[in-house]
Amino acid sequence: MTDAASPSGKTSPFGFRDVDAKEKVRMVRGVFDSVASNYDLMNDLMSAGVHRLWKDAAAAKLNPRPGETILDVAGGTGDMARRYSKMARAAQQRRGGDDASVIVLDYNAEMIMAGVHKGGEPEMSWTVGDAMNLPLPDASVDAYSISFGIRNVSDVAGALGEARRVLKPGGRFLCLEFSRPIAGPIRAAYDAWSFHAIPRIGEWVAKDRDSYQYLVESIRRFPDQPTFKGMIEAAGFSRVTVSNLSGGVAAIHHGWAI
Repeated sequence: MTDAASPSGKTSPFGFRDVDAKEKVRMVRGVFDSVASNYDLMNDLMSAGVHRLWKDAAAAKLNPRPGETILDVAGGTGDMARRYSKMARAAQQRRGGDDASVIVLDYNAEMIMAGVHKGGEPEMSWTVGDAMNLPLPDASVDAYSISFGIRNVSDVAGALGEARRVLKPGGRFLCLEFSRPIAGPIRAAYDAWSFHAIPRIGEWVAKDRDSYQYLVESIRRFPDQPTFKGMIEAAGFSRVTVSNLSGGVAAIHHGWAI
């Protein structure tokens, strides 16, 4: 799941390297062009299927409702959007209301095409777009989510600012992302698994070790939970909370546009 662009003259982390921010856009696009066809299978193999539980927890936290417009940024093949659509429809069947609208936006056309091929839900629509320059007017969506994608943007603060811009007053922000295990033994085990096993699995299944090496390195470079919480607050969100999953291997950051 990817997204993109940034002002010239800035650098941005690409794995363990710092590269020109605009160059990162091209490089990340290349990574996800390469992995798109195997993305869902690789997620299962890399996490032993646990990513599905994380996504269920994130969808429950967002709590989609009938009639809402939900923007799923870096939405990739639509895993989160399908959850949102089904939950909003179930709520609609219980208490009535209008259909929800769930917009899947991803910078990478290959990922969108893989998602369309998988099939969607009636509430879903698909678009190629940039987290740094969302093709939506101010205060136009009820909820914004980004799952396992924000570490791939070239300017995290800029992407958070765009999220705040498009949310209506009282709108909800949710980010599900790999994070920092909170206990030393968990951190050591996770490092051993990710740095040694994941690139090998990528080489075996997707015939692409380098892309999965980047994904592992990008996780290590991403800010820890308190730092990222502060960035969300700096973007103008209120009542920001952090929910650790699997001991902090992943985390849900949630806030309100108030």
